[in-house]
Amino acid sequence: MFKQKIRGIATFAKAVELGSIRQAALSQGVTPQAASQAIAQLEQHLGVRLLHRTTRSLALTEEGRQFLENTQPALAALDRALLLARESKDDIAGPLRIVGPKSSFAPVLMPLLDAFCRQHPDIQPDVQLDDGIGNWVQDRVDVGFRIGPAPEDGVIGRRLFPVQLIVCASPDYLQRHGVPRTLDELAAHRCSVFRHPTQGSVLPWYLRVDGEVMQRQMPPALSTNDTELELQAVLAGQVIGQLANFSAAAHIRAGRLVPLLLPHVSAHIGLHIYYGSRAALPKRVRAFIDLAVQQLQDGAGHVLSDKELAAAAQGWKRRGR
Repeated sequence: MFKQKIRGIATFAKAVELGSIRQAALSQGVTPQAASQAIAQLEQHLGVRLLHRTTRSLALTEEGRQFLENTQPALAALDRALLLARESKDDIAGPLRIVGPKSSFAPVLMPLLDAFCRQHPDIQPDVQLDDGIGNWVQDRVDVGFRIGPAPEDGVIGRRLFPVQLIVCASPDYLQRHGVPRTLDELAAHRCSVFRHPTQGSVLPWYLRVDGEVMQRQMPPALSTNDTELELQAVLAGQVIGQLANFSAAAHIRAGRLVPLLLPHVSAHIGLHIYYGSRAALPKRVRAFIDLAVQQLQDGAGHVLSDKELAAAAQGWKRRGR
């Protein structure tokens, strides 16, 4: 009903402006009959006659003149709002609402945000990191990142790179406690486990065994719901941990962490970017997605090749002798 009233008011104002209901209909892309009916329904709703009309001309009634004067400012404001919305679709400026996982994701996201904001300084990022999966519509998300598949139907998801889960220890830990050579030997070591921040459950280690990913519950020497604390505990030599590549890669390459049990590294999940309709994306959202894909596709800087992992493990053996 509200939409019908707005259509009637707009048709009425356009007919007065052009001096003809037929011309108003043409400008709005409707039939003259539909335009005439819209004005008649408006008059019926108001209970007054707005126009004197004949087959050749029309004129405002006194009530019509007053009504036009009172509605013109609102119509002008509505036209301006529509124009600004269309123009903003093509601007790389304004708010950009991003969601993603809290666990270890800031080092992945911040370089991307930094590059994007340097290219487009009028962007205003609104970032919420949370390990729980929220509601796309209610949260008014422009772009989201999640580990695993896209979180809900109706959302477009694109895999950026595999998440490798790597068993790691510091050189200090290995010098004090020795190197586990098999999965069974882990029982004699101090291991960390991750407790899900929202569910509270302790997650198993995910290990590749004979080409399949198996779950193994580890007796915890340390449990935490914060991946940064777990990383720091492993770096400090307190525990062996199973860490994601985007947390561990830089430390492995620098020799601060040693990858262990390489045949059992798993990569069964991935980091995904997700967003809404391809057709109706504002330019700022499209530009951010394009940059994210360009920088993160295939995990440049985050994914360790088999050759890198083997070299890091061999390097520790040479240093440990």
